[in-house]
Amino acid sequence: MDEFEELTGVPECLGRGYSRAMELLPGVWLNFLDIEYYQDSGMKVSAHEHLIQMTIFSSSFMGCSIYPLFGGSCSYFSGSGLSPAYIERYQGGQRITHINVEIDPDVLESAFLDDHQRKSDTIRQLFKGEEWKASFYPKVTPEMRSLVQQMWNVPYRGAAKRMYLQAKVLELLAIHLDLIAEDTAQNQVSLGLKPKTIERLHQARAILTTQFVNPPSLPELAQQVGLSHRTLQRGFQTLFDTTIVGYLKQRRLDQAEQLLRQGNRSVAEVALLVGYGHLGHFATAFKRRFGITPSQCLAGKRTSLLE
Repeated sequence: MDEFEELTGVPECLGRGYSRAMELLPGVWLNFLDIEYYQDSGMKVSAHEHLIQMTIFSSSFMGCSIYPLFGGSCSYFSGSGLSPAYIERYQGGQRITHINVEIDPDVLESAFLDDHQRKSDTIRQLFKGEEWKASFYPKVTPEMRSLVQQMWNVPYRGAAKRMYLQAKVLELLAIHLDLIAEDTAQNQVSLGLKPKTIERLHQARAILTTQFVNPPSLPELAQQVGLSHRTLQRGFQTLFDTTIVGYLKQRRLDQAEQLLRQGNRSVAEVALLVGYGHLGHFATAFKRRFGITPSQCLAGKRTSLLE
């Protein structure tokens, strides 16, 4: 521990572990979390103003009522703006380790961006002000994992340690910005879709990502994002190379695969959690996507999709 770090323990009634927080720069905060909960736990978070945030798990998973399951190959990257209320859920008996970075949007804009960058479609997604924030779920790359490991095992102390972590956080931010910039660039050449339509289609996908178990109907979704039913269907397939139904199925199966890997729920329980009412349909769809049955996944057999 250095003088710029603050250590907070976990209440003994919940589990064991700690949170190690620090302000690396004015408006840039880094937190290391290492906790093992004794039993299933949840934390309610009210709607609030949200900073720019990056979270990468080194072990285990965290469930959330409005987001995908974080952990494994799924990280979290969010812009600033307003965040809806949600509930975080943690599984008892599992050790959770992750790093979390929060950046004041004013600091990012004034200290690290030039005029050209501020006008880019990629950067503007990080500054929503009084609107709902934009969230992304980048796949964790080997480069990201290496950075996180280096941040957990800093070879320095004192001021050198702080400078080392500053550099790693900025490198991690650059990787995340590059990932969403690549996605944005692909969108710009998507068969003539207007920028406003692209933005609304991304909003539609965000809604489906967070509500894939009980999604809105197509007419409801079209109304929510301000598109016609036809434009929503055709634009979604053009932009994301899948239908809305196909995307929902993909999200449900990906979530099911991660839940089964945790090993503390039955196949039937997982099927219901991700929105499948028929166990046979779930097993067929799961095997078609991953090449193994849900039972084999629960037993720990690996698929070709896992690193």
